[in-house]
Amino acid sequence: MKTTHRYSALFAAAAATVLIAACGEKVDDATVGQKIDNSAATVQSAGAELKNDAQVAAADAQAAGSKAADTVAENATDMAITTKVNAALAADDKLSSLKIDVDTEAGNVALIGTAPDEASRQRATTLAAAVDGVVTVDNRLTIEKKNS
Repeated sequence: MKTTHRYSALFAAAAATVLIAACGEKVDDATVGQKIDNSAATVQSAGAELKNDAQVAAADAQAAGSKAADTVAENATDMAITTKVNAALAADDKLSSLKIDVDTEAGNVALIGTAPDEASRQRATTLAAAVDGVVTVDNRLTIEKKNS
């Protein structure tokens, strides 16, 4: 019978060890419902953060699109100014037969080429400045040399 007492004592010691170990473990008192609520709150928080990130990205994209639209509009305006200045120069008797390059950027017009005389050179500036949308005129025309 000593063996039976020995097994009983061993069983009692093992049970005591399990109970002592169980006392040291952290017990989660949260119910299943509370755990689901906590998970839902975490998901909602992540969703709100994602929504904020998406709004910031959308605002950035809108600003970039607006800037691109402004650039396209400015380029179209510059092209229209260049066309009108070329038409005005072509309508002038002395300037029409000459090759004058007209470059426009942000309403600033540059005239590059030659003019037959100083009066025609000045008239080119006046004609370019009269075009709607022109901010400044940089007249880089030179007087063409006459062959003798």
